Amino acid sequence: MNIKRNILLALIASLTLGLAPFHPEPHIWGKIKWIAGGGHGMGLMDYWDTFMHGATMDNSGIFHIYISNKKF
Repeated sequence: MNIKRNILLALIASLTLGLAPFHPEPHIWGKIKWIAGGGHGMGLMDYWDTFMHGATMDNSGIFHIYISNKKF
């Protein structure tokens, strides 16, 4: 039961913190498109912001890999 709760918490944190703000498009999606388009006009703070929004999703993925490899 504890593992299911932890997985749910990691998923909710990943979706809410990684994608916020949601309107008109998820923030991380806009940053990824900006970088893919060449990143013209991006400053250091924009790259840091992209890293921080992506870190929640990376941590969630690492958590899921750890849980799936753990023997019960």
